[in-house]
Amino acid sequence: MRTLVIGDVHGCTRALDCVIDAAQPARDDCVVMLGDYIDRGPDSRGVIDRMIYWQQHYNLICLQGNHEELMLHARSDHNKFRYWRMVGGEATVASYAGGTAGGSYIPVPPEHWYFLEHVCRDYYETDTHIFVHAGLDPSLELSKQERYVMHWMRFDDPPAHVSGKVVICGHTAQESGRPRNLGHAICIDTRAHAGGWLTCLEVETGRMWQANQQGHLRLGNIRDDLVADEARRNTWW
Repeated sequence: MRTLVIGDVHGCTRALDCVIDAAQPARDDCVVMLGDYIDRGPDSRGVIDRMIYWQQHYNLICLQGNHEELMLHARSDHNKFRYWRMVGGEATVASYAGGTAGGSYIPVPPEHWYFLEHVCRDYYETDTHIFVHAGLDPSLELSKQERYVMHWMRFDDPPAHVSGKVVICGHTAQESGRPRNLGHAICIDTRAHAGGWLTCLEVETGRMWQANQQGHLRLGNIRDDLVADEARRNTWW
């Protein structure tokens, strides 16, 4: 069984389909989605459709990101609705409204609301890894983590978590288009929505598949990024 983890999709269905086709998950593989399925990119609705459908075919673990949190809060608060639209939600509104983003009502199917609110979780833990959308307080065990930290904290080269497990997250966009690998913590948000790449990482081997919205695919290994990061830290300028 493999563990495949996929970073922030942000409505980029073409890139998502490309990495899934390349990684070829089997039924007994665990596929972890790190959240931020919606906003900014062109097809938020299509991404959620895929998540719901793929749950029937894969062992799929879906985390909730800050953008899903914003969408849920916007459902019943006009001011939060306006704020959400300003920070990426405009694209999501358009995807549900058939290409137009006018008005304050979004025709979101009930099963999509249910997925966002009840299926998506805050973290996923294995014997060796912790998967979270944004980050963790390194000094606190999982049961004591604040939801705000898990959804919103930036990846600023955090120290190792108290558990000793490797933390894999998204949320903080890596402008290089490559994951940020510290060994004990890895960020795989590689800006799929902004001309960058969507990253799928095979945890056990470090193998990576990256695709963009043009359908281009490139391969790599996360261990190469660790070597590069170590070289940068050990260089005196």
